[in-house]
Amino acid sequence: MIGYHASHEQFSPADLARFVRAAEAANFGAVMSSDHLAPWSVRQGNSGFAWSWLGAAMQATALTFGSLAIPTDGRYHPALIAQAAATLCDLFPGRFRWIAAGSGEALNERPVGKGWPDKHERNLRLFEGVSMIRKLWRGETVSSTSLIKAENLKLWSLPSTLPKIYGAALSAETARWMGEWADGLITVRSSPEKTREIIAAFREGGGESKPVILQFQLSWAEGTREQAVKDGWDQWRCCALDGDQLADLATPEQFDRATAAVTLEAFDEGLCASTDAGDHIDWIRQYQAMGFSEIYLHNRGRNQLEFIDFFGREVLPALVKPTA
Repeated sequence: MIGYHASHEQFSPADLARFVRAAEAANFGAVMSSDHLAPWSVRQGNSGFAWSWLGAAMQATALTFGSLAIPTDGRYHPALIAQAAATLCDLFPGRFRWIAAGSGEALNERPVGKGWPDKHERNLRLFEGVSMIRKLWRGETVSSTSLIKAENLKLWSLPSTLPKIYGAALSAETARWMGEWADGLITVRSSPEKTREIIAAFREGGGESKPVILQFQLSWAEGTREQAVKDGWDQWRCCALDGDQLADLATPEQFDRATAAVTLEAFDEGLCASTDAGDHIDWIRQYQAMGFSEIYLHNRGRNQLEFIDFFGREVLPALVKPTA
């Protein structure tokens, strides 16, 4: 299945609602939503509240949805995510299919004034948060005096079908740890070698028969390849940073300063950028062959409606098997 990635960092909630309606018309199969308090760059300039947007977007389309979620008691206590997801499942049975739980970034968690723990504690909090959500979804009453506090906590509106909880991992080490407890894995496109390493680690950690999902970042432009590269560089040069920087830089201004020296040529290394449908079909097929059951396409430029229209006509028909 090929889906569309809705980037709250780049676009207003109203624009994203238009984009997902266009994606549905272009035969994208589902939507993946980001969930940010702040953008990765001042140039991106947005960050709507994903959980209220999801309700509006699901009312406006018939697509299925999944969303990133950080249940570590920074910006979100696990109870908020558990309640929000349960409500969406009640309103739209079978259509809110998964959350992708991660340990978060300082960019989104530090502003609420609860500090920024090291990676080890963030992982402990992530596991506690996921465990608490699962208990709440089973209708249990939860009390806890551990890292994440709760006192007689209970959800009262529980639909019959609830979403899966996937682990969001950018490294093989994290993927291996998630293999045992997550219902599946979601990762971001990296080199084929690194991506295979992440999948293998997840399988080795206990995820042998569990689904793996990919957010596939690309750059497409209507004019020239150079324009496609420039569009991606303008909006997403943060992707040139390493994982620790992505996790620990605290403001969009800090990201802009850290990436000020990233050149177009450096950003272009390994970038799936092209104006040609055939190039994108070949790149996506390479990752389909790795076993990803769902691939969500994220065009890095601001030309979203043109991208959706072009891929709907020229790319998706070659990648999606027609239904009987």
